[in-house]
Amino acid sequence: MITVLVPLAQGCEEMEAVTIIDILRRAGIDVVTAGLDSRPVKASRGVTLLPDTTLEQVVDRSFDMVVLPGGLGGTEALNSDPRIHKILEKTYRSGRYLAAICAAPKVLADAGLLEHRHATCYPGVLDSQHYPEVKLLPDAVVSDERLVTSRGPGTAIDFALTLVELLKGNLVRQQVEVGLVRGA
Repeated sequence: MITVLVPLAQGCEEMEAVTIIDILRRAGIDVVTAGLDSRPVKASRGVTLLPDTTLEQVVDRSFDMVVLPGGLGGTEALNSDPRIHKILEKTYRSGRYLAAICAAPKVLADAGLLEHRHATCYPGVLDSQHYPEVKLLPDAVVSDERLVTSRGPGTAIDFALTLVELLKGNLVRQQVEVGLVRGA
């Protein structure tokens, strides 16, 4: 079974986290949510999220993809945790996918994983002065090889559906999207 890790940190953007988890699970993907510690996660708008486990319990596991939800506080917490950088580097080196939305592409950039790659993020999070090696685009979702980035809460559904397509194919993406009743 395909497995995806979604680390949840205090201050994460709940709309992004829940949308990613929900849509990937609708596609039959095994999503593991892991808190940086054992506490419930208080997200950026005050919603409390209960991770499945702690990061410590899964730090040595292999996942097909690691997805970082954004939110400034959550991004800062993820970026300052050396276990997150270890997991990202190990996952990418093993030929698997990394994805980040909103402010979280900063974690990928600070880990050196966006060098000479196309990416997108919440406006102003990655600027060309501080991250000249990142080729920033204004697109809602950007895929560059095994790295997928997205802009923010409003792009979370498209981002999650792109992840489904990468992991399970276009047919499964279409089936999930039909169930979301997005069109007119």
